[in-house]
Order: sequence, then structure tokens, then C-alpha cells
Amino acid sequence: MNLDDALQTFIAECRDLLLSMEEALLRIEQTPDDIDTINAIFRAAHTIKGSAGLFGLDGIVAFTHVAESVLDKVRSNELRVSPELVALLLQSGDHMRELVDHIAQGGELAAPVAEQGQTLIKLLGAYLAPHDMPGAASVPVEYVLPHTTQGGGEVETDHWHLSLRFGRDVLRNGMDPLSFIRYLGTLGQIVRIVTLTGAIPPAASMDPECCYLGFEIGFKSQADKATIEGVFEFVREDCRIRILPPHSKISEYLDLLGDLPQEQDILLGDMLVRCGTLTQNELDTALRIQKAQSQMPGQTQLPIGEVLVGEHMVQSPVVDAALEKQKQRKDSKAAEANLIRVDADKLDALINLVGELIIAGAGASLAAQRAGIPELLEATATLSRLVEEVRDSALDLRMVQIGGTFNRFQRVVRDVGKELGKDIELVISGADTELDKTVVEKIGDPLTHLVRNSMDHGIESAEVRLARGKPARGTLRLNAYHDAGSIVIEVSDDGGGLNKDRIVKKAIERGLIAEGHALTDKEIHNLIFEPGFSTADTVSNLSGRGVGMDVVRRNIMALRGTVDLDSVEGQGSTVRIRLPLTLAIIDGFLVGVGNAVYVIPLDMVVECIELGAEDRDSGDKRYLNLRGEVLPYRRLREHFEVECEPVRRENIVVVRYGDQKAGLVVDKLMGEYQTVIKPLGKVLQRIRGIGGFTILGSGEVALILDVPGLMRQVVTGEEPAEDRGRVLALNR
Repeated sequence: MNLDDALQTFIAECRDLLLSMEEALLRIEQTPDDIDTINAIFRAAHTIKGSAGLFGLDGIVAFTHVAESVLDKVRSNELRVSPELVALLLQSGDHMRELVDHIAQGGELAAPVAEQGQTLIKLLGAYLAPHDMPGAASVPVEYVLPHTTQGGGEVETDHWHLSLRFGRDVLRNGMDPLSFIRYLGTLGQIVRIVTLTGAIPPAASMDPECCYLGFEIGFKSQADKATIEGVFEFVREDCRIRILPPHSKISEYLDLLGDLPQEQDILLGDMLVRCGTLTQNELDTALRIQKAQSQMPGQTQLPIGEVLVGEHMVQSPVVDAALEKQKQRKDSKAAEANLIRVDADKLDALINLVGELIIAGAGASLAAQRAGIPELLEATATLSRLVEEVRDSALDLRMVQIGGTFNRFQRVVRDVGKELGKDIELVISGADTELDKTVVEKIGDPLTHLVRNSMDHGIESAEVRLARGKPARGTLRLNAYHDAGSIVIEVSDDGGGLNKDRIVKKAIERGLIAEGHALTDKEIHNLIFEPGFSTADTVSNLSGRGVGMDVVRRNIMALRGTVDLDSVEGQGSTVRIRLPLTLAIIDGFLVGVGNAVYVIPLDMVVECIELGAEDRDSGDKRYLNLRGEVLPYRRLREHFEVECEPVRRENIVVVRYGDQKAGLVVDKLMGEYQTVIKPLGKVLQRIRGIGGFTILGSGEVALILDVPGLMRQVVTGEEPAEDRGRVLALNR
């Protein structure tokens, strides 16, 4: 992987981490004592900082470091989670996202973004003591990583501590212990020294050539642990030397451990050596102690971490941090084994190729049927089965859970609720429902408008709710589920509902309906989707201009979907969006009308029945009795004005969309067909009742029926005369 590819991976991973961090912050506001969530937020910030450091992105490192310092105080219970702190951390996450976007786009950092970073650093600095963040409040966004880090806890000194126990034979071997102490002074300052005399025997048994002294030394130095240990290189085998770092060093080790790359497995001891908290000599000694202990009768081998702590070679917090790093590496490897990032354009290209493969396979099957060769028929049948499996697998690659889209609205609900002064809870269900990634990408804006509209117009203020006997906190629900080959997304609230009289009055004023015209409740409710329609008395930055709901419907219809609304005045409203699971390939049911061939989405087909003589000769009657159920129907021959001789035997394809059923009368039933959906050109895009076209194995073009659109026309009796000429041209 080259540097550019690695940087793009970093950007993608940062965005994922920031999204996870935002979701966790929204959760922690409701459950401030959830330590797992607090740790998850801290790890996300720490990972971003460490990864940014690998690429030399000092601006991201520096800003994230300040936020991480605040999070560390929350993690250690020095700070309590409050709504104000969560709001600040959410703003910090937004700023980090802007910094990442700046890296992705290149160019100079915009001045307003830099100023915002300065402001946030000052606000974050208010939660930190001066020694926690020296000078950070006055340093620009492009500053380098501060040297002082968090994690060491309260300290009394910032000195190395050396515990020396010289061997009895050190003098006999020609070594002077005091010479080592004097040389130690060349690397720094000995601030205190305590001589231990407890091992000195009585004078009668004392050997003048033996050393009985020990020393405890406080040492101030900028040298690292390996350099200090090197002072005692010549006596290391005969002495017991323990070198404990200052508390600030412990904190530095913790950060170094967190910043270690995860591209390879690292043993615990090697990890500690790499970050400088342990020397190789100490590790070798610890391994020998571990081996010797395991060989003792009745003893099991202790983990190397316990040995290091027990021998006072490494402090417990550092070992814990290293073990956590190992765990993250294992979790990361497990995730990497199951996940791989694929460029969206490559995925789209694969789907297009599969579509062409389906068309080519259909042509081969048709040729085999005409040839009538058994072996060829068997081979094409196997090919068709394999193509179908490839199609399903390719489509599964594009299926994503809608939960990611839903979870983004946690932030929207929180921010808009505070702006409106309303206490609103978001309840999400059906988050694991899957649909095509293209649909997910295009449904975000319509959902955002519906959510904001429900919060502004639907849910009342706390005072009004209490006066109406409702809880002060309003509830907004997002739900998704599969139904008859479609995905249904519901946005519902427990607000005041729609005022039908007010809607009718506004519609009459705008000339949308005539005065005295009778409408059903559903027809009245759906008037709010008309362009420019609004019942708001005042215009706000959220709504009231009559712009939005018509755009919502237009965008959803562009996805071959429908939107409708149910409302009960005083109880709430539900907007229901119904969308196809995929926009690329579907299972279809072929029907023939004269020489024209049409495709009906198979998931919407309920059954096929023969049109009886009593119904065929019923003149203008547009419905029949289907086992006690009234079924409206329409002849596709008449609907599209297909010029052909009537057939003796007609069939009805019963289709269902949502809770409605209708019948489509056709001449021939031609069976199932894998359908590659191809969009109509711009000139033909607005034809009602047609959702696209496909190419059959014979090379002929078959029109794909827009069942929701046809359903509306069948149920309402609408005559789409203006579209017939275009459809006739397509059929010819």
C-alpha cells in the first residue's frame, strides 16, 4: 500500500471512529456512569491521535490531544459528565471531522475553522489544570504535540527512583560502588540519596572485602531508562538494580503504548521494551525468573506481566495499558479478517457486469430451448442457477443496515430539541433492516426533513403536552421493516397530529381543491405533500416556508417509492415511506399483452387467476369479487392502448403494494425472469406506470411496470391519457 492509499484508509477510519464517538457521546449523556461507553469515547479519540501522528498531521494530533486529556479526567472520575461537557465534546468531534475533511480535500485550512479550533481549545482547557496543558490555550491549531501528557495521576516529584543492591563481591571484583554513583551524576542531578545499612553484620563477622550497603536514589535527568541502566553495565550481573521512572514518564509510556502501530503481533515484553519502560536486560531477567518459578514444585508459570510488576521492573498501569493494546490488536485482527473495504465504483461496476451476464445467460437459455438439445438445456440450466447465485451474492455486497443512517439522527434530535426548547426522545427500531446502499445514500435528506418537521410541527412544547395530559418529554420514533419485497421506513411522533380543517382551509385558499369538495382523511393528509403547502403561522429556520414535503415526495418517487401519512389529531402522526430493496436487479414476472411484453416485480405478485366470462362481459365494471374481497382491476391493453386483437382467455395478475390489492388483466402469463433494471431516458422518465425497462434474452425490450403508480390509477380510476402515446412508441 502506498502513502496515498494509507492516508485514504486513515481518513475513512477516522470518519468511522468519529461517528462511533458521536453515538457514544449521545449515549453517555443519558447514562453518565457507563464506564464502558466512557472508555469507548476515550479509545476513539486516542486512536485518532495515534494514527494522525503516524502521518505527521500535527494539527489533528494537537487538538485531539487536548480533547483526550479531558476525556482522561472523565475516565479517572476527576470530571463528571454533564450536558455542557457533552455539548463541548460533540463540538470538538465536529471540529475533528472538519480537520479530517481538510486533509481529504487538501489546500489551506480555512481561517474560521482555525479560529473555531482556538475557541474549543480554550473551552476544553477550562476543564484542565494548568500543569495538565501547559500553554495549550494560546497555541494555534497547527501546533505540535505538547510534551506533557495525562495518565500519571497526582505526583509529588518528577524524578527517577533507583534502588541499588550491590553484590557482596563487587569490591573483591575491583568495582567501587561510589564510582557508579558519581558517574550517574554526569547524566543528571542526584537530588537525594539514602544509604541502607540493614545488611551490615556484627563487626566480628564482617568481611572488609564485601559490600553490605544498598542505596535508594532520587535522580533528576532527561535520560531514558536504557541510558541510566547502562551506567551499571559492568556490575549488572552481580547486583539487583531497579529503575522506576517518574510519574510523567509513566504517562508518556502510556501514550507511547497507545501510539504503537497495529500492523503486526507484538509480545508484551517486546512492546514494553519498544516504548522504553523496560530494558532488554530487565526483560531477559524477568524471563529467567518466570522460567525458574514455573520449575518449582506445585507452581504454575506466571504471566510475564505479573512477574514484571512483582519484581518492580514496570508499574502496574503500564502493564495494564500494554495488555489493553494487545487486546485491541486481537480485536482489530478479528475485524480485519471479516471486513474489507471495497471502492463503491468497483462494486457498481460488478453489479453492471452481473446484469449483462444475466442478459447474456437469458439469451443462451433461449437459444438452447430453440435447439432442443438435452445436454445444452442442462448446461444452460446449470449456468442460470449459478448466475442467479452470483447475482444474489453481488446484491448482498450492496446491502447495508439502515441502523447507521438512523443513529445519525440522535445528534439531530438532540441539537434541534435544544434549539426548539423541547425535550424529545428518539426511539429506534428495525436498525438491522438491510437495503441497497444506493437507497440508503439517497434517503438521508428526506428523512432529515421529516424528522425536523415532526419535531417542529408535530411535537408540542412541554407546557402544552402537560396541559393535554401527556408526558412532558415527546417521543419520536424511527422504524424500518421488510414487507412484500419492499422496505418500509416509518417516522412517527406522539405530538398534536394534523388539523384536517386547517389543512382543507389552506388547500382551498391555494386553489388546490374546490370548496365543498369531499375528501377522505388520507387525501386530506396527503395535501401537505403539495408544492408550497404549509400550515405554519410563522417562518423559522426549520420550517414554515412550504418548501420540503413536496421535495421529500419527489425524491422518494425518484427511488420508485411512495410516501403516505396517517395522523390522529391530538395523538400524533406517522409518515410511511415504502421503497424497493434494490435499484439494480430484481426477480420479475413476465406478462404479454399483444406483442408487448411487461415485467411485474415478482415480490408484488400475489397470485394469477383466469378472468371469468361473467367478469369479462361486465361492460365498464372495474372490479370483481375475489373470494368475498372487492378487487379493482384494469386491462393493460386498454391502459397502454396496445393495438391487438382481443384474446379468448384473459388472466388477472393480482398484485399487492402495502395494504392495497389490485388486478392487472393481461393476455399471457410468461413466467419468472431475472430482470436487470435499466432507467428510461430523460424524455420518458415521467411516464406514469412505467419504472424502467429490461432487455430479454431475445434482444427485445420489456417495460417494467411501476406497480405503486399503477395501483393509484387503478384504485382512483385516473386516466393517464397524456402518457399513452409515449408508451405506444416504446412498445413499437
